[in-house]
Amino acid sequence: MTHHPISWSEEVAKRKEELLHHTRAFLRIKSVLDPDTAREGAPFGQGVAEALAYVLKVCEEAGMKTKNVDGYAAHAEFGQGEELIGVLSHVDVVPEGDGWLTPPYAAEIVDGKIIARGALDDKGPTMAAVFAARIVKELGLPLKRRVRLIFGTDEETNWRCVNRYFQTEEMPTMGFSPDADFPLIYAEKGLTHLVWRQTAEDYRRAAAQAGEGPADRNISAILLSLEGGLRMNMVPDRATAILKPQAETAPALAERYRAYLDREGLNGSSHVTEDRLVLSMQGVSVHGMDPGKGINAATELVHFLARLQLDERAMQFVRFTDRCLYRQHYGEALGIAHTDEESGPLSLNTGIVQYAADGELVYHINIRYPHSHPYERWNPILEQQLHEVGLTQEVEDHLLPHRVEPTDPLVTTLQRVYREQTGEEATLIAIGGATYGRSLEKGVAFGPLFPGRPDSAHQRNEHLYVDDLLKATALYAQAIYELANL
Repeated sequence: MTHHPISWSEEVAKRKEELLHHTRAFLRIKSVLDPDTAREGAPFGQGVAEALAYVLKVCEEAGMKTKNVDGYAAHAEFGQGEELIGVLSHVDVVPEGDGWLTPPYAAEIVDGKIIARGALDDKGPTMAAVFAARIVKELGLPLKRRVRLIFGTDEETNWRCVNRYFQTEEMPTMGFSPDADFPLIYAEKGLTHLVWRQTAEDYRRAAAQAGEGPADRNISAILLSLEGGLRMNMVPDRATAILKPQAETAPALAERYRAYLDREGLNGSSHVTEDRLVLSMQGVSVHGMDPGKGINAATELVHFLARLQLDERAMQFVRFTDRCLYRQHYGEALGIAHTDEESGPLSLNTGIVQYAADGELVYHINIRYPHSHPYERWNPILEQQLHEVGLTQEVEDHLLPHRVEPTDPLVTTLQRVYREQTGEEATLIAIGGATYGRSLEKGVAFGPLFPGRPDSAHQRNEHLYVDDLLKATALYAQAIYELANL
């Protein structure tokens, strides 16, 4: 009996309507982290728990065995064998933000694109992987290894999901995450989430040590507060400062702000309430791994404030921020810049800035660094700079760099699958992003974004082309089959 070669794309085409139905229903669940509805079995809130339940139901209906690990993560498995192939994806999404052309959770199809928060990152590809596994299972193909789809729930914040999951569950022999780019990502930068803090007391101590007393000068305004940003891994697209005018009137300050916005080509507004002036800045949010592509509303607003005569503490805050963080995407002014041929430069994103005149100054900073510039080398330089202005640093999260050898069978097999199905060269990529590939001892990221497609993850009007969803599903099906038979 001769086996006919499998046409993976034909198998996907047979299930197209069902794939689209489940993908869109999955995207309609608003699975943003929500501590207010968190409970036992739903540690990240109701929406995330609903999304996890939905994808597990689709797997169960396909005859896979499922297991939910306390709502932190879950898996669906089929096949026999000692060893395990893992496919890791996540059901949580970042907040939707404003300015969408279609409602962010409607999952409407416009011009061949599914538009929804999570379409690309990562619910579209999650459903592609589920259907890919279903195809392999329904075709009854012989497998030497078990196949396990692993679903995380906290990828967009702190990865508490996979950390908890792998405390009790088996580590796959190898696997991939459908949560980045095709052809294949084999190396990822180290990733830190740093929180810098300064209380009013810290400020006074640092100022006294530097021999700075209160200056006798005419101040334009007192800075009461500044706030910008939602997440350390997103460029802030909104920032607001509240000033109490002193030597300059609110209308005069507002006029200076308007002139600044015009000169810099920025969007913002001002309004006066009683004895307060409120300044708002609009930026452009992009993923924190490539902050230079966005416009950081918080640091752009600070750059304006640095031109004013403010109260002492505010002057220290705006000068430090302006010198070290305004359009400083690579840590140059902090003395930690470095680039390498394989993974590119160290990058720095100022994700959140919060300042209160009578309270705390807090920054959430996201630094991504190449293998060749380890944390132990650059962190002491950074801490010294912070110490000088009375800032303390906490490490909220730290993921070490991750890499799989380009000659490894995991890499070469996925390259071959990509070449066979697309007819294109499967060049290897190193990135600054963090994918679930790195939570596997041997893992890479494989799709869903095809070369030449714009990356709309974390942006308004996030989308995935229907054709790309189908192509990715076919690639994942063959990849699962081939890896399970290595």
